[in-house]
Amino acid sequence: MCGIAGYIHFNKERAANKSLLKKMTDIIVHRGPDGEGFYINKNLALGHRRLSILDLATGDQPMLSDDGKKIITFNGEIYNFLDLKAELKGLGHKFKTNSDTEVIIKSYEEWGIQCQNKFNGMWAFALWDSNLEQLFLSRDRIGEKPLFFSNWNESFVFGSEIKSLFEFGIEKRLRIELIELYLTLTNIPAPNTFFKGIYKLMPGNYLIIKDGKLTEKKYWDFPEIDENNMLKNKKEIYDTFEFLFNDSVKLRMKSDVSFGAFLSGGLDSGSIVASMSQFSNYPIKTFTIGFEDKAFDESKLANDVATKFKTDHFLGAVQQENFDSLINFTSFHYDEPFGDSSAIPTGYVSKFASQKVKMVLTGDGGDEILSGYTSYQGIKLSNIINQFPKSLKTFVPFTNDYISSFFTGNIRYKLNKISEVIKSSELPFNERMAAKMPFTSLSLIKELTKDIKSKINIEEYLADLMNSSKLKDDFYKLMFLHFSHNLPNDYLVKVDRMSMAYNLEARVPFLDYRLIEFMFKVDKNIKMEGWQRKSILRNTIGKKLPNSVLKAPKKGFGIPLREWFKDNSFDGYVNNNLGSLTRILDKKILEEIVFKNKTGEKDNGNFIWTMMMLNKCL
Repeated sequence: MCGIAGYIHFNKERAANKSLLKKMTDIIVHRGPDGEGFYINKNLALGHRRLSILDLATGDQPMLSDDGKKIITFNGEIYNFLDLKAELKGLGHKFKTNSDTEVIIKSYEEWGIQCQNKFNGMWAFALWDSNLEQLFLSRDRIGEKPLFFSNWNESFVFGSEIKSLFEFGIEKRLRIELIELYLTLTNIPAPNTFFKGIYKLMPGNYLIIKDGKLTEKKYWDFPEIDENNMLKNKKEIYDTFEFLFNDSVKLRMKSDVSFGAFLSGGLDSGSIVASMSQFSNYPIKTFTIGFEDKAFDESKLANDVATKFKTDHFLGAVQQENFDSLINFTSFHYDEPFGDSSAIPTGYVSKFASQKVKMVLTGDGGDEILSGYTSYQGIKLSNIINQFPKSLKTFVPFTNDYISSFFTGNIRYKLNKISEVIKSSELPFNERMAAKMPFTSLSLIKELTKDIKSKINIEEYLADLMNSSKLKDDFYKLMFLHFSHNLPNDYLVKVDRMSMAYNLEARVPFLDYRLIEFMFKVDKNIKMEGWQRKSILRNTIGKKLPNSVLKAPKKGFGIPLREWFKDNSFDGYVNNNLGSLTRILDKKILEEIVFKNKTGEKDNGNFIWTMMMLNKCL
C-alpha cells in the first residue's frame, strides 16, 4: 500500500525534473512513510512513496523489468500474486523478488494489458513500456484505490491524491456548477473532481498515453443478469458464498507485518473477525471506537464478538475536540469536498489501530454485496404502500406532519422520516433516489443553490448513470446504484483517505471480485427473505456470531453531529466554517438550516458538516 505520482511531457525534448517529482511525492508521504523512489528518464518521471506490507527487503519502487524496458509505480496489493507467480514460472519467467509488484511486470510481459483481468486485488498503477513508448495506467475493478490525472500544459500528470497534481503546478480552478450535485450526494462522483481539468480514472478502467493522446477503456464491468432467471438454489448459494467469503478473507490475511481488524459491532465486521479467527494461530487484534451517545455506540456488541472469538481487543473513544483542527485535517486528506461525516469516526479508529498494526481487514462492502441496507426494505415497503388508496397515502403524511410539529428531538425526527417514506413511495426510481440521497430535502438544496449558473443537477447525473444499466426491478437498480456510485465515490474514498492518513492499509474482503460477480446474480428473495436483511450472511458465517449481534438493529457508523451543533460552544465553529458559502449560496436559507438544527426542529447536523467541508474548498 503506497502513494504514486508522476508525469510525462508530450514534447520528448522537455526533460523531466526530479525535484518537481519529489514535491509531488513528499505531499503524500502519509501514504508511504517507509521509503521513497524515483525514476527519471528524459521526459518521463515516475515517483513512489512506500508503506511496506509485503516483501519488506526487495519490494522497492519504481521497479524495472529484467531488461529495463518496463518500469512500474504501483499502489495496492495483488492478493493472488503467489498463484500468478507459479503460473508465470511455468511459462518460463524468473523472479528476483518476493513482491507482487514484480508479478505485475511479468504478467504484463506475458499477457499485455489483459493482465488486469488476472489480478485479484486492489490497485492503481502506472507502467511505462519503452518498447511501445506508452504509459499504461490501471485502476482496480471496484475503485478501492484512487487515481487522479490531468492533461495539462502539454503534459500528462497523475497521482494517488489531487494534491500531488497541484504540486506539479496545475491551477486550482473550481467547478462551482457541481455544488448542487455535491450537496445532494456528499461527494463529487467520478470521473469528475471539483477542479477543472483534473479527473478520476473510473473503476475497472485503464488509460493508454501514447504520442500525446489519451485513450481510456473499460476492462471490467458488472455481469449482465437475467432478472427472470436469477440464482435461487439456496443451498448452492450458501455453500458458494461461504467458500468465496472465507477464501477472500484468507487471501487478505497475507502480510509480512502485524495486522488486525476493525470491529464495529455490526454483522459485517463481526463476520470478518469470525472468518479470520479460523485461519490464525494467534488472537486477532480488533479495534473498536465507542461513543458517549448510546444511539451511536456499538462497543458492547463489539466486545461480545471479541469475547466469543478471543481476540486481542482494543477500545477507543470518540470525543469532541478542537473543531477547526478536525475540519482542517479532514479537508487536507480529501482535497475536494467530501461530506460523509462517518469519515470522522473512520479517522479515529484508523489512528487508534495504527498504533498497534500496519494493516487491517474491514467489513466495508457487506451492505452492497448482500443488499443489506434498510433502503432495500424500503423498496419492499414502497411496493406495499403503493397498494393503499390514494386518500390514505395523502392523509397519513399530512396528519403525521401536524403531530410532529408538537415535538422536538428524536420523536420529531422519526415522524419526519415516516412522512418522507410515504411521500416518496409513488415516485419513479430516479426521483425517489434523488429525494432520499441528501441529508436534507432536495427542494431546499435547489433553493439554496438557485443563483449558481449552469449547474449540473442530481436528475441529470442519475439519468446518465442508470441509463448505463438495463435493469428493470427497483431492487436490482438499487443494487447497481450502490455498487456503481456509493461504493467508489463515497465509502471506499472515506476508508482509503482516513486509513492512509495514518499510514494504515485497509483491506476489504467483501469486495473480492468473485464475490461481487456471484452475488450480482442471486435472486432478491434469497438475499432478503421476507424483511430479513443479509439473509445469506446470517445463515452462513453469521451463525457463529453472538445472538446479541444477530438481533441488533442496524446502525450507521456516524457521530452525533446534530447534538454537537446544538451546543452553544460550537456556534463559533459553525459560523466560521460556513462564511465563504454566502458568496454562492442563499444566506437566509443557510441561517435557517443552522437555526432549525439548534432548536431540534430538523436534524441538519450531517448537512451542516457537508456544507462545512464545501466551505473549506472555496
